Amino acid sequence: MPAADPLELLLAGQYPDPETGELLRAETRSVVVQDSLDGAESELVAALGLGPHIALIADRDTSEALGRRVERALAARFTVQAIVLDRAPHADDATVARLRAAIDPRADAVVAVGAGTINDLAKLVAHGRGIPQVVFPTAPSMNGYTSVSASLLEDGVKHSVRVSTPVGVFFDLRVLAAAPPRLIRAGLGDSACRSTAQVDWLLSHLLLDRPYREAPFTLLAADEEKLFADPRALMNGDEAAMRHLVRTLILSGFGMTICGGSYPASQGEHLLAHYLTMMHTPRASPVLHGEEIGVCTLAMAGLQDSILALDTPPELHPSRAAREDVLRRFGPQAGEICWRELEPKLLDRRRADELNARLARDWPAVRKRLGAVALGAARLRGVLEAARAPTEAAELGWPAALFDDARRHAREIRNRYTFLDFAADAAITW
Repeated sequence: MPAADPLELLLAGQYPDPETGELLRAETRSVVVQDSLDGAESELVAALGLGPHIALIADRDTSEALGRRVERALAARFTVQAIVLDRAPHADDATVARLRAAIDPRADAVVAVGAGTINDLAKLVAHGRGIPQVVFPTAPSMNGYTSVSASLLEDGVKHSVRVSTPVGVFFDLRVLAAAPPRLIRAGLGDSACRSTAQVDWLLSHLLLDRPYREAPFTLLAADEEKLFADPRALMNGDEAAMRHLVRTLILSGFGMTICGGSYPASQGEHLLAHYLTMMHTPRASPVLHGEEIGVCTLAMAGLQDSILALDTPPELHPSRAAREDVLRRFGPQAGEICWRELEPKLLDRRRADELNARLARDWPAVRKRLGAVALGAARLRGVLEAARAPTEAAELGWPAALFDDARRHAREIRNRYTFLDFAADAAITW
């Protein structure tokens, strides 16, 4: 008898939490993954009972890929206001403000047709208006479609904003397979960070007693294993491999929703990427988020590997970070935000001694438990290289000196204790 599908169980409110046995439910009402949704778009949205007025958000590329088709289909049942942004829009506070002002006050729901940025913008606008959001993805490029978070660049700092999970998410595999190969590789890169994010999050639990949950990782384990087994098949258009990628992205997003935040999918590797986004002048060809995450995941995995290889625990020291240095690095406005995130993590002598005593007692058990969930840099590099995804900072136009700065200072932008902090507190150089 085949094993029960975790996605179906989650949508039905019947997925058992592996730690407590509590039955977990996804907030999303409908998730559909089909070879083709052509002709079914109106029925899928109508079944959600959202009301007659729809605001559809796309950009020029995603409108061409799928937006116009969805608009035509929805127009048969709804009054549709289509808003088409220029290519490569940014999820920043200014763009969100313009969209909120542009959307018809009568809108009953927002329909996003696009990928990462369009999805974030639609989430933020819908949440701000207090109306639901639906998404038709155009690329399997990231894991945020079903998450409770949206990334926003505000006052020069990129951070996650708690919003609402989309009520409907509808994946047309033929559309996704036709996406540019870079976008497919980006989705693979965003999936690769499960390993480093889980190791970071579990470290903060074992060392600092911060909350941690296994459910986000058990949800996607089977699809991740099959996806990583043959990345070449994904890039060769294999339908089963694409379905595993899409399901991994869906279940990763739901894992974040279950936890009420991005903890299971955004740790040190995302801090590195966010720092580089903040501090680097983009090159002419934009870098995709998933490409950034893939490269930063390999960096984090290498750091984790090197520390977990130590037979004796690192010795932690009182933190040396100073507010004036953070303000000088990021500027007065962004610097104050970063200092507020960093300060709660800083160690004084007493706290460092307490943690060293815990490490002296528990290091073998900590190493064993972290090692059990880590895939390691070599395995992750093999997955990305098989798909011909970027693996080095230079491939993304990041200067070596800037990447070194990110290794030292990315921990300053968010109050999450990761191996970046562990290395800094132990005076370990990369």
